[in-house]
Amino acid sequence: MDRKFEWQEQRTTTPDGVYRVLRSAILDGTVSPGEQLRETHIASDLGISRSPLREALTKLEEEGLVVKVPFRGSFVVEVSARDVAEIASIRMLVEPYAAELAAPTLRGPEQLRLKQTIEELYRATDTNDIPASIDAHLRFHRLFYEFSGNSALQSLWTGWETKLRLYLSVDHRTYSDLHDVAVEHEKLAALALEGDFDGYRKEMLSQFHNALSAQTLDEA
Repeated sequence: MDRKFEWQEQRTTTPDGVYRVLRSAILDGTVSPGEQLRETHIASDLGISRSPLREALTKLEEEGLVVKVPFRGSFVVEVSARDVAEIASIRMLVEPYAAELAAPTLRGPEQLRLKQTIEELYRATDTNDIPASIDAHLRFHRLFYEFSGNSALQSLWTGWETKLRLYLSVDHRTYSDLHDVAVEHEKLAALALEGDFDGYRKEMLSQFHNALSAQTLDEA
């Protein structure tokens, strides 16, 4: 990248610290989908050697946030509007079923975990911490697939998660009040625990308006 990041006071020299700084920059929009992560410039900005930076980039690549192109460098992964719309249309069909299967467990021994995830989402959105809000957002939905007891549903979620993370890095920034994300998910939790899975589907439909409309990343 040709411009200097505003790293604020996040200077660090460890691979894990560099990973966290870069990951936050990708998820909060400091760097955009498709943008190149120029090693020389980033190392200079952070005041580090190339070694911890390369380790951090490898970890981001493993997470699916970065792609390394031979002879060109590292780039932030892009997600197409079509990808997002297709995932959303399938989730509309299968996630209410996953919620139904998971509900007995989430009403019982794992109810505290569900509540904690919602609390984490509120904390992140109240402080406008977009990376943390995305992580909590995904953890919330992952619970329904994880506790569905259905390996096919679990595999679907695993295949979607990276693309959803990148989409949410744009989508969360479209909210005039990020707090609304937490409110929406508290509604979904209540509907699932009440056993109102048709209501869960309808609430998802309302929340998925942008994705189902194949909203482009640039428009977001």
